[in-house]
Amino acid sequence: MRLRIITYNIHRAIGLDRRFQPTRIMRVLADHDADIVLLQEVDRGAPRSKEVDMARQQAETLGYTHFAAGYNVSMKKGHYGNATLSRFPITRERNIDLTIGDKKRRGCQHTTIRLGGDGTPEWDLEVFNLHLGLSPLERQRQAGMLMRTRELSDIAPDAPCIVGGDFNDWLSRLRALFVEGMAMKCATDHETGFRTRPIKTYPSFAPRGGLDRVYYRGGLKLVHAFPCRHQVAKVASDHLPVIVDFEYAPGGH
Repeated sequence: MRLRIITYNIHRAIGLDRRFQPTRIMRVLADHDADIVLLQEVDRGAPRSKEVDMARQQAETLGYTHFAAGYNVSMKKGHYGNATLSRFPITRERNIDLTIGDKKRRGCQHTTIRLGGDGTPEWDLEVFNLHLGLSPLERQRQAGMLMRTRELSDIAPDAPCIVGGDFNDWLSRLRALFVEGMAMKCATDHETGFRTRPIKTYPSFAPRGGLDRVYYRGGLKLVHAFPCRHQVAKVASDHLPVIVDFEYAPGGH
């Protein structure tokens, strides 16, 4: 089975021109037609985004019959967080609090997605959609918190699992924790000899940092990973989305 994942920090659909235009985000997502979409910086009921329920709007307009939203920040009016859109049923969801002390509230949305059906074997994919903090120590502690949660630690090592989102990890300091500590591979790193280089996604108009990443394990086979190169994506958000294609054969790993 071929499976396409997108992770995209949509910056509340407020572009670099400071205009709120969710149609630009939807155009980018529609062009890449992913099975599962991981969104960060998603508003609901906030005046700055015209009080739109952005997760629902994106899902319904793009034809995703299943979605879940995890709101980490409550504002004077409205909420703000992550959202997962899926063409397949979401059978379980939980928002994991990754806030450190009095830092800005952060979270990781965990969903279990049931794939297959229509004559093919069904299987569960565990998906973690996160947005980590701005300081290196904060991110390290948040990654450690996630690693110790039952949601992640209870997953069998051979069960299909994806951790994606905005890691804010400019220097790839978290890579060893996910690769060595969680026995994952990084889909969004290009390996050349003894060096790894992340796909660059930020800032969108001239990317210098690989902040948006996807880690995976459990029989998933990486086919291709690339950043969106559409002109509209350079202004729709301050991040570029990353598109990752996997192959998976239920019972074949």
